[in-house]
Amino acid sequence: MNGKLEGKVAVVTGGNSGIGLATAKRFAAEGAYLFITGRRQAELDAAVREIGENVTGIQGDVAKFADLDRLYAAVKAKKGRIDILFANAGAAEFAPLGEITEEHFDKIFDTNVKGVLFSVQKALPLMVDGGSIILNASIVGSTGNPAFSVYSATKAAVRSFARTWILDLKERKIRVNAISPGPINTPGLNGLAQTEGVGEQLKASLIASVPLGRFGTPDEIARAAVFLASDDSSFVTGTELFVDGGAAQI
Repeated sequence: MNGKLEGKVAVVTGGNSGIGLATAKRFAAEGAYLFITGRRQAELDAAVREIGENVTGIQGDVAKFADLDRLYAAVKAKKGRIDILFANAGAAEFAPLGEITEEHFDKIFDTNVKGVLFSVQKALPLMVDGGSIILNASIVGSTGNPAFSVYSATKAAVRSFARTWILDLKERKIRVNAISPGPINTPGLNGLAQTEGVGEQLKASLIASVPLGRFGTPDEIARAAVFLASDDSSFVTGTELFVDGGAAQI
Protein backbone atom coordinates (compact mmCIF):
# COMPACT_ATOMS: atom_id res chain seq x y z
CA MET A 1 0.00 0.00 0.00
CA ASN A 2 1.41 3.37 -1.04
CA GLY A 3 1.93 6.09 1.55
CA LYS A 4 0.50 9.60 1.34
CA LEU A 5 3.88 10.99 0.23
CA GLU A 6 4.93 8.15 -2.05
CA GLY A 7 7.64 9.28 -4.49
CA LYS A 8 7.89 12.79 -3.04
CA VAL A 9 11.15 14.55 -2.23
CA ALA A 10 11.12 16.37 1.10
CA VAL A 11 13.56 18.69 2.87
CA VAL A 12 13.38 19.10 6.65
CA THR A 13 15.65 21.68 8.24
CA GLY A 14 16.61 20.93 11.80
CA GLY A 15 15.73 17.31 11.14
CA ASN A 16 18.28 15.89 13.56
CA SER A 17 16.12 16.00 16.72
CA GLY A 18 12.75 16.79 18.25
CA ILE A 19 9.93 17.85 15.96
CA GLY A 20 12.17 17.82 12.88
CA LEU A 21 13.32 14.24 13.41
CA ALA A 22 9.81 13.01 14.22
CA THR A 23 8.50 14.66 11.05
CA ALA A 24 11.30 13.27 8.90
CA LYS A 25 10.49 9.77 10.20
CA ARG A 26 6.79 10.24 9.44
CA PHE A 27 7.54 11.58 5.95
CA ALA A 28 9.81 8.61 5.24
CA ALA A 29 7.18 6.17 6.52
CA GLU A 30 4.71 7.74 4.09
CA GLY A 31 7.05 7.11 1.15
CA ALA A 32 9.06 10.34 0.79
CA TYR A 33 12.79 10.63 0.18
CA LEU A 34 14.29 12.88 2.87
CA PHE A 35 17.04 15.47 3.01
CA ILE A 36 17.58 16.60 6.61
CA THR A 37 19.86 19.24 8.08
CA GLY A 38 21.39 19.85 11.48
CA ARG A 39 24.24 21.87 12.89
CA ARG A 40 25.76 19.03 14.93
CA GLN A 41 27.24 16.24 12.81
CA ALA A 42 27.02 13.51 15.45
CA GLU A 43 23.31 14.14 16.05
CA LEU A 44 22.70 14.34 12.33
CA ASP A 45 24.43 11.01 11.73
CA ALA A 46 22.37 9.40 14.50
CA ALA A 47 19.16 10.79 12.99
CA VAL A 48 20.02 9.39 9.56
CA ARG A 49 20.59 5.97 11.13
CA GLU A 50 17.27 6.22 12.99
CA ILE A 51 15.32 7.11 9.85
CA GLY A 52 17.02 4.23 8.10
CA GLU A 53 16.43 4.36 4.37
CA ASN A 54 15.79 7.01 1.74
CA VAL A 55 17.49 9.82 3.64
CA THR A 56 20.50 12.07 3.18
CA GLY A 57 21.90 14.22 5.99
CA ILE A 58 23.54 17.55 5.17
CA GLN A 59 25.33 19.31 8.03
CA GLY A 60 24.67 23.03 8.17
CA ASP A 61 23.22 26.12 9.83
CA VAL A 62 20.14 27.69 8.19
CA ALA A 63 21.39 31.15 9.15
CA LYS A 64 24.44 30.71 6.88
CA PHE A 65 23.93 31.18 3.16
CA ALA A 66 26.85 28.94 2.22
CA ASP A 67 25.32 26.06 4.19
CA LEU A 68 21.93 26.53 2.52
CA ASP A 69 23.57 26.66 -0.89
CA ARG A 70 25.40 23.42 -0.13
CA LEU A 71 22.13 21.79 0.96
CA TYR A 72 20.26 22.68 -2.19
CA ALA A 73 23.20 21.78 -4.41
CA ALA A 74 23.07 18.30 -2.89
CA VAL A 75 19.31 18.07 -3.43
CA LYS A 76 19.69 19.20 -7.05
CA ALA A 77 22.46 16.71 -7.73
CA LYS A 78 20.69 13.73 -6.18
CA LYS A 79 16.98 14.31 -6.87
CA GLY A 80 16.63 17.47 -8.96
CA ARG A 81 13.50 18.75 -7.25
CA ILE A 82 11.68 19.41 -3.98
CA ASP A 83 8.02 18.54 -3.45
CA ILE A 84 7.85 19.35 0.29
CA LEU A 85 9.85 21.76 2.43
CA PHE A 86 9.46 21.84 6.22
CA ALA A 87 11.31 24.95 7.43
CA ASN A 88 11.59 23.71 10.98
CA ALA A 89 15.00 24.75 12.35
CA GLY A 90 14.75 27.24 15.19
CA ALA A 91 16.34 28.55 18.37
CA ALA A 92 14.88 29.72 21.68
CA GLU A 93 16.27 31.56 24.71
CA PHE A 94 14.75 33.57 27.53
CA ALA A 95 15.61 37.26 27.97
CA PRO A 96 13.34 39.71 29.84
CA LEU A 97 12.85 43.24 28.55
CA GLY A 98 15.61 45.35 30.05
CA GLU A 99 18.16 42.54 29.71
CA ILE A 100 17.89 41.83 25.96
CA THR A 101 21.30 42.04 24.29
CA GLU A 102 22.17 42.60 20.67
CA GLU A 103 23.74 39.14 20.63
CA HIS A 104 20.50 37.54 21.85
CA PHE A 105 18.40 39.45 19.32
CA ASP A 106 20.68 38.63 16.40
CA LYS A 107 20.97 34.93 17.31
CA ILE A 108 17.23 34.34 17.56
CA PHE A 109 16.24 36.44 14.54
CA ASP A 110 19.07 35.04 12.39
CA THR A 111 17.88 31.46 12.91
CA ASN A 112 14.13 31.87 13.20
CA VAL A 113 13.44 34.62 10.65
CA LYS A 114 16.43 34.98 8.35
CA GLY A 115 16.95 31.22 8.38
CA VAL A 116 13.32 30.45 7.51
CA LEU A 117 13.13 33.13 4.84
CA PHE A 118 16.21 32.03 2.97
CA SER A 119 15.57 28.31 3.51
CA VAL A 120 12.40 28.91 1.49
CA GLN A 121 13.70 31.43 -1.03
CA LYS A 122 16.77 29.40 -1.94
CA ALA A 123 14.57 26.29 -2.35
CA LEU A 124 12.23 27.91 -4.89
CA PRO A 125 14.20 27.04 -8.04
CA LEU A 126 13.87 23.36 -7.06
CA MET A 127 10.29 23.49 -5.76
CA VAL A 128 7.77 21.83 -8.04
CA ASP A 129 4.64 23.74 -8.99
CA GLY A 130 1.88 22.63 -6.65
CA GLY A 131 4.37 21.77 -3.90
CA SER A 132 3.93 22.27 -0.17
CA ILE A 133 5.93 24.54 2.13
CA ILE A 134 5.40 24.16 5.88
CA LEU A 135 6.75 26.68 8.38
CA ASN A 136 7.27 25.83 12.04
CA ALA A 137 5.79 28.73 13.99
CA SER A 138 4.54 28.58 17.59
CA ILE A 139 1.61 29.53 19.77
CA VAL A 140 3.86 32.18 21.35
CA GLY A 141 3.37 34.25 18.21
CA SER A 142 -0.22 34.76 19.43
CA THR A 143 0.19 34.75 23.22
CA GLY A 144 2.07 36.78 25.80
CA ASN A 145 4.94 35.11 27.64
CA PRO A 146 7.35 36.73 30.10
CA ALA A 147 11.01 36.97 29.07
CA PHE A 148 10.17 35.51 25.66
CA SER A 149 9.49 38.63 23.59
CA VAL A 150 12.24 38.20 21.00
CA TYR A 151 11.46 34.54 20.35
CA SER A 152 7.73 35.31 20.23
CA ALA A 153 8.31 38.11 17.72
CA THR A 154 10.22 35.76 15.44
CA LYS A 155 7.37 33.27 15.45
CA ALA A 156 4.83 36.01 14.69
CA ALA A 157 7.01 36.88 11.68
CA VAL A 158 7.01 33.25 10.56
CA ARG A 159 3.24 33.12 10.73
CA SER A 160 3.07 36.32 8.65
CA PHE A 161 5.33 34.74 6.01
CA ALA A 162 2.70 32.06 5.36
CA ARG A 163 0.06 34.72 4.65
CA THR A 164 2.18 36.77 2.28
CA TRP A 165 4.04 34.02 0.46
CA ILE A 166 0.85 32.38 -0.78
CA LEU A 167 0.34 35.53 -2.84
CA ASP A 168 3.92 35.60 -4.10
CA LEU A 169 3.63 31.94 -5.12
CA LYS A 170 0.02 31.80 -6.29
CA GLU A 171 0.94 31.44 -9.97
CA ARG A 172 2.88 28.30 -9.13
CA LYS A 173 0.09 26.87 -6.92
CA ILE A 174 2.61 26.29 -4.12
CA ARG A 175 0.84 26.03 -0.78
CA VAL A 176 2.40 27.62 2.31
CA ASN A 177 1.12 26.85 5.79
CA ALA A 178 2.33 27.34 9.36
CA ILE A 179 2.17 24.82 12.18
CA SER A 180 2.00 26.36 15.66
CA PRO A 181 2.91 23.83 18.32
CA GLY A 182 2.04 24.32 21.95
CA PRO A 183 4.28 22.91 24.71
CA ILE A 184 5.98 19.87 23.17
CA ASN A 185 8.25 17.48 25.04
CA THR A 186 11.43 17.92 23.01
CA PRO A 187 15.17 17.96 23.79
CA GLY A 188 15.06 21.69 23.00
CA LEU A 189 12.43 22.38 25.66
CA ASN A 190 14.26 20.28 28.23
CA GLY A 191 17.54 22.01 27.43
CA LEU A 192 15.95 25.45 27.72
CA ALA A 193 14.47 24.59 31.11
CA GLN A 194 17.80 23.28 32.42
CA THR A 195 19.78 26.23 31.07
CA GLU A 196 17.54 28.72 32.81
CA GLY A 197 17.57 26.73 36.05
CA VAL A 198 13.77 26.56 36.22
CA GLY A 199 13.34 22.95 35.08
CA GLU A 200 10.37 21.43 36.87
CA GLN A 201 8.79 24.80 37.67
CA LEU A 202 8.69 25.74 33.98
CA LYS A 203 7.35 22.35 32.95
CA ALA A 204 4.60 22.47 35.57
CA SER A 205 3.50 25.95 34.49
CA LEU A 206 3.42 24.90 30.84
CA ILE A 207 1.31 21.82 31.54
CA ALA A 208 -1.05 23.95 33.63
CA SER A 209 -1.66 26.15 30.56
CA VAL A 210 -2.81 23.22 28.40
CA PRO A 211 -6.50 22.20 28.63
CA LEU A 212 -5.57 18.62 27.75
CA GLY A 213 -3.29 18.65 30.79
CA ARG A 214 -0.08 17.31 29.25
CA PHE A 215 2.78 18.05 26.91
CA GLY A 216 2.36 17.21 23.26
CA THR A 217 4.76 14.81 21.57
CA PRO A 218 6.95 15.52 18.54
CA ASP A 219 5.06 12.81 16.66
CA GLU A 220 1.77 14.67 17.16
CA ILE A 221 3.29 17.63 15.32
CA ALA A 222 4.70 15.28 12.69
CA ARG A 223 1.27 13.86 11.93
CA ALA A 224 -0.07 17.38 11.39
CA ALA A 225 2.88 18.06 9.08
CA VAL A 226 2.02 14.96 7.02
CA PHE A 227 -1.49 16.36 6.58
CA LEU A 228 -0.14 19.71 5.32
CA ALA A 229 2.42 18.00 3.09
CA SER A 230 -0.06 15.64 1.45
CA ASP A 231 -2.98 15.97 -0.93
CA ASP A 232 -5.28 15.65 2.09
CA SER A 233 -4.76 19.41 2.52
CA SER A 234 -4.99 20.33 -1.18
CA PHE A 235 -7.32 23.29 -0.47
CA VAL A 236 -5.47 24.48 2.64
CA THR A 237 -3.00 27.34 2.25
CA GLY A 238 -1.94 30.40 4.21
CA THR A 239 -3.36 28.96 7.41
CA GLU A 240 -1.99 28.48 10.91
CA LEU A 241 -2.65 25.02 12.25
CA PHE A 242 -2.55 25.03 16.04
CA VAL A 243 -1.36 21.73 17.54
CA ASP A 244 -1.37 22.86 21.13
CA GLY A 245 -3.78 20.88 23.28
CA GLY A 246 -5.93 23.98 23.37
CA ALA A 247 -3.29 26.17 25.05
CA ALA A 248 -3.69 29.16 22.71
CA GLN A 249 -7.45 28.82 22.43
CA ILE A 250 -8.44 29.90 25.94
